[in-house]
This record gives sequence, structure tokens and C-alpha cells, in this order.
Amino acid sequence: MIPVELMAIFFGLASAVSWGAGDFTGGCASRRTNVYSVVLVTQIVGVVLFPILAFVFSENLPPLSKLVWGCLAGFFGTSGLLALYQGLVEGKMGIVAPVAAVISAIVPVIYSAFYEGFPEILRIAGFIFAFIAVWFIVSMDNGPKVKINDLKYPLIAGMGFGLFFISIDNFSETAIFWPLAFARGTALLMFLVFVILTGSVKVKPPSIDVLPVIVLAGLFNTGGGTFFALASEAGRLDITTILSSLSPGATVLLAYFILKEKLAPRQWLGVASALFAIILMSI
Repeated sequence: MIPVELMAIFFGLASAVSWGAGDFTGGCASRRTNVYSVVLVTQIVGVVLFPILAFVFSENLPPLSKLVWGCLAGFFGTSGLLALYQGLVEGKMGIVAPVAAVISAIVPVIYSAFYEGFPEILRIAGFIFAFIAVWFIVSMDNGPKVKINDLKYPLIAGMGFGLFFISIDNFSETAIFWPLAFARGTALLMFLVFVILTGSVKVKPPSIDVLPVIVLAGLFNTGGGTFFALASEAGRLDITTILSSLSPGATVLLAYFILKEKLAPRQWLGVASALFAIILMSI
């Protein structure tokens, strides 16, 4: 029988790969069509898939309190996703994704320190490397300069995803698919209300050639949420969050090999430092 901690590590890494691929495909789609259309379609994919998965795995409806946590996860997750996609449109994938990942990891780690015990010295060292990573990414010597204002969207995305992780941790022991279904349903409803109330946000139907890419992003994001919930159920929140935050590795590699996107040396050092910070905090 596979030890529980190993299962947590496996599911955490699986969520990292899935979310990293989702960030890449979602970013590619956002550059070819309206970013809000991308968010809308990816949310619809989750709304359809999660109830199906709940029925397939015979999962019963959890208590109302757990469904409320699911709704909160939908709110925070959608806020983070909107900020992330907008950042991917305006900036480089290899910068936006790692910064958002570091922030999204730090928030649950702090939460975990209060509710699951203070982290060990290696995790504190990981915090230091995380801040160093952000500094290197911002203050590179070569290539196009990245201003502090350019980090606005990845910082907002990181906070949103961090609270999303915490919300999932609060329902994953009881159920997985139904709370995630409520999360996506709430997110979709809030997004539609946002579009109606603002009036300035235009959601345009994506073209046929872009639609498969958006659906693929939705599938990857659905897989990422499922794997993270399974990891959170099996292990500590800080460990599973750090492992899932390795997703920039997949995003950067896909952007580098497929889009031939170049990063300045100090930016590569920042990305490497971010990944090293994640590893230290997961030991």
C-alpha cells in the first residue's frame, strides 16, 4: 500500500503539471481572443465535468458548510485566474507564472503555520529564496525591464490562488467533486454578474480554431483542482501547496520550447530560485 505522504506528494506534483499546462494553454488562447471569453469557457468546462465526476465516483453531497467553502474557493480562484490571464496577456509567461506561484504558496504556508504548526527551518529558508526569486525577476540587467507595476496582476493572482488553496483544504476531507462543482458554479455566476454590472467588459464568442485550446485549458485546470484536493486530503496544506506551485516549471518549459520565448539570465536565475524555494519548503 502506498504511504499517505507519498500519495500527497504524487497528487501535488500532478496538480502542478496540470495547472502549469492550463496556464500555458490559457495564456496562448488569451493572446488570440478576448481574455474574458477564455475565463468563461474554462469555467463552463468545470461546471460540466465536476458533477459528472461526482456521480461517477458516487460522491454524496457534503454538509452545507463545506459547500460554502466551495463557493469561497470559486470566488478566490476566479479572481486569481482573471488576474493571471490578464498578466499573461500583458507580460511574459516565464515571469508572470512564477511570481504568482510564489505568492500563492506563501499565503497558505502562513495559514498552515497557525493551524498545523510552525514550519521547520528549511521551509523558512524557502521563504527567503522565494523573496530573492521575486527580486531577481524584477531587477534583471538584460532584456526588457520589468517594472513594479508589471507585477500587479501576478500579485493579485497569487493572493487569489492562495486563498483558493485554503478554501479547498477546508472541504477536501469530506468531499471533493461536489464542493469543486459549487466552486465553479459560483465562479461562473459571479463572472456573469460582473460582466452585466460593469457593462464595459465584452465577452466575444471565441473562433472555432481557438475554442479547442480554451477547452483544453479548462480540462487542465479541472485536473489541477482535483489533484490538489486529493493532495490536501492526504497531507499538510503547506506541503501540498508548495508542490502544486511547481506549476511554473511546466509553464516556462512549454513557453520556452513551443513559443521560443527568451528570458534574461537574471530572470532564469529568479525562476530557478523560485523553484528551489518551493523544493526547500516541501522537504
